[in-house]
Amino acid sequence: MYVSYNDLPNTSRVWIYQSNREFTQEEIEIISAKAILFIDQWTRHGDDLKASFTIKYNQFLIIALDESFNNASGCSIDASVRFIKSLEEELRVDLMDKLNVSFKDGERINVVRLSDFQDFAKENKVNSNTIVFNNMVTTKEDFEHKWEVSAKESWHNRFLV
Repeated sequence: MYVSYNDLPNTSRVWIYQSNREFTQEEIEIISAKAILFIDQWTRHGDDLKASFTIKYNQFLIIALDESFNNASGCSIDASVRFIKSLEEELRVDLMDKLNVSFKDGERINVVRLSDFQDFAKENKVNSNTIVFNNMVTTKEDFEHKWEVSAKESWHNRFLV
């Protein structure tokens, strides 16, 4: 059951899918239409799931689920992964590579391999004040307040000089 992202409680579970490139406006429209259709049909063993999505910076797709309504099951999580994989194939983007790291350079979003981020840290191209995206957050509240943070406030800090 699709609901507005803003209507979901802060305790909602989130999954963050980071694209290896920025989405075009046409792709955002495709993603939005398909996400609404997917969420409207998304169930857990036949029970509706109350969920939504948002797209940030034309590069991050966030799916949020109100688990106080119904929890996700293994099957429903598998269904969401199939949905994401179908978007990857259709749009020729990578949304599931966990070895990609994203950070800001001014207003520009950079997505690099983790090993490149480590090299950037050694070369001081990124530092403790660099804004990074902590895609490991798991709740809507943490997404809203702890997703886009300085590297010193994230797991990224282990790579800083």
